[in-house]
Amino acid sequence: MSTGSTAAVILARGGSKGVPGKNLRKVGGVSLVGRSVRAARAAVSVDAGVWVSTDDAAIAAEARLHGADVIDRPAEISGDTATSEAGWLHAMDEIRKRHPGLARLVLLQCTSPFTTAGDIEAVLYAQADRGADCALSVVPDHGFLWRRDENGFARGTNHDETQQRQRRQDLEPVFRESGAIYTVNTDAFERVGRRFCGSVAMCEVDHPPFEIDSTDDLALATAVAVQRGTGGIDADRLKGIRAVVMDFDGVHTDDLVHTNQEGTESVRTSRGDGLGLEMLRKRTGLTLMILSKETNPVVLARARKLKIEAFGAVEDKATALAQWCAKKGLSETEVLYVGNDLNDAPVMAVAGLAACPSDAQPAIQAVADWILPLPGGKGALRSMAERLLEVHGAETGAPARSETDRE
Repeated sequence: MSTGSTAAVILARGGSKGVPGKNLRKVGGVSLVGRSVRAARAAVSVDAGVWVSTDDAAIAAEARLHGADVIDRPAEISGDTATSEAGWLHAMDEIRKRHPGLARLVLLQCTSPFTTAGDIEAVLYAQADRGADCALSVVPDHGFLWRRDENGFARGTNHDETQQRQRRQDLEPVFRESGAIYTVNTDAFERVGRRFCGSVAMCEVDHPPFEIDSTDDLALATAVAVQRGTGGIDADRLKGIRAVVMDFDGVHTDDLVHTNQEGTESVRTSRGDGLGLEMLRKRTGLTLMILSKETNPVVLARARKLKIEAFGAVEDKATALAQWCAKKGLSETEVLYVGNDLNDAPVMAVAGLAACPSDAQPAIQAVADWILPLPGGKGALRSMAERLLEVHGAETGAPARSETDRE
């Protein structure tokens, strides 16, 4: 029986009035619950598992797909009036059955879609560093805050409206909850019954402070996810990549073929993807390659146009990758592999980083480290290329593109 000390808990009810099926809605190709599960699984300090507490069978299946354990949430603590604390305390009791040495909980809100493993680690560190009973993620608030006095007139909260207007940068720093991450010591949490269960540490995070409460929030978060294209992958993981190897069908294409009466097949690729790969080839030191099971000569023709090395009609991709890496003086751990279907699973398992388009097969999404925010043949590779350019573009002096209770 494990005695791991830190578990992550995600509460995800099936009912949602503002956005029906909210926790299963996708941002950047990944469901909200899936994004939280994937972030928590990537946090090395979370050593007692990632647990989703839910009353909904579809959410439970989605949580398991992304690698979480599931806790059946009783009806009496699943309604609109139930507190998050009730759900977390119930989950803590269930987790202790398998992890009696449980010392800390990471409490994640899956309606905050841009949480990363690095954010989780930072909040845990802030709590430990301060010797605090609990901690939370915050974002700096640089605005002038107001309140109403007893007569209904406006009064400054963090400034004095009766004095000369201050410069914004001279205001005393204030912070707003990001709503994404809370951490607690289990003993203090059990004793007090509230997430703020004693001394509180704050940790500033720089992810977009979205909290999905409406369809407008969902649309805006989706647009940001496509623009950022990070998929929860921290830059440090991408820095170790030296080569990008891609499947063809469903990655360079939309996985459809046009077949004429003579049986000749043609496919459709994206000019935007092509330009992204061209920039990647010219502006970084990364080595690019296409590795396909497809026998259609279009694979090699497309590779020639892109000036990328390619191998077609490959049945055993894992072996082919190992042989190619040996010739190039690379380790498979330095390879980012992009696939979309079941035959890609073996090679994704040996690659240092595995990615897939947002419309990849569910079994492939489950094993991918990085789910790209767009479908195959429709911008997936462009989003990947732009993210890699941010990290590797400086290798040749290329400018990097800058990134500018809610169950």
